[in-house]
Amino acid sequence: MSGHSHWAGIRHKKGINDAKRGAVFTKHGRIITIAAREGTDPTMNFKLRLAIDTARSMNMPKENIERAIKAGSGEQKDGAVIDSVLYEAYGPGQVALLIEGLTDNKNRSVGDVKTILTKNGGKFVPTGSVSFMFRHVGIIVFPLEKYPAEKLELVALDSGADDFRVEEDVFLVITRPEHLQAVRTYFTGKDFEPASAELGYLPTETISLSPADLEKYENLKELLEDHQDVQTVWDNLA
Repeated sequence: MSGHSHWAGIRHKKGINDAKRGAVFTKHGRIITIAAREGTDPTMNFKLRLAIDTARSMNMPKENIERAIKAGSGEQKDGAVIDSVLYEAYGPGQVALLIEGLTDNKNRSVGDVKTILTKNGGKFVPTGSVSFMFRHVGIIVFPLEKYPAEKLELVALDSGADDFRVEEDVFLVITRPEHLQAVRTYFTGKDFEPASAELGYLPTETISLSPADLEKYENLKELLEDHQDVQTVWDNLA
């Protein structure tokens, strides 16, 4: 799978330029807003706690975080309504894509995503066309520069996680969605603080692309991820 491209992606990079930093803050603000609909206390709302932790890891200003929470709680009445979207598509070489997004205008989002796909070797497909190739999971990421893989593996075996693996410079712990909070808490109780913890999609089978198709796909993926309404692009690339 191409998981390393997610974990080393823009939301974990430092030193991004101001324009992209602003876009990243907007995207994380939307995640916080959605999470805050289920409660504004991060000690009681695990989704909100994860969203805030991730935003802070990107140095998102405190006032931005607070504003996003108010928008989700309804306290900020003039804020736009944010909705979750999940699009399915094929990219160059028939790589399967799940495109997660948060938007204040569904018509704009679907139109823009379709245009990006069509102009860059991709194809928008109906719901259910590729989602069966993925499983919905919890994903906890630990940097190997901070923690030895051997120690993380020992904790993972007792944590209740479904799986774990090493990918490039990170250690991934895979859980059932409903077990994400408990497994993350188990690790932090053992003094292992993750770089991130989120719900996502992992492929059940993977494919490989030719060098030419891989280059086309990487370009398509970058264009999709740069769009203001797109949060994450998941694929089944080996």
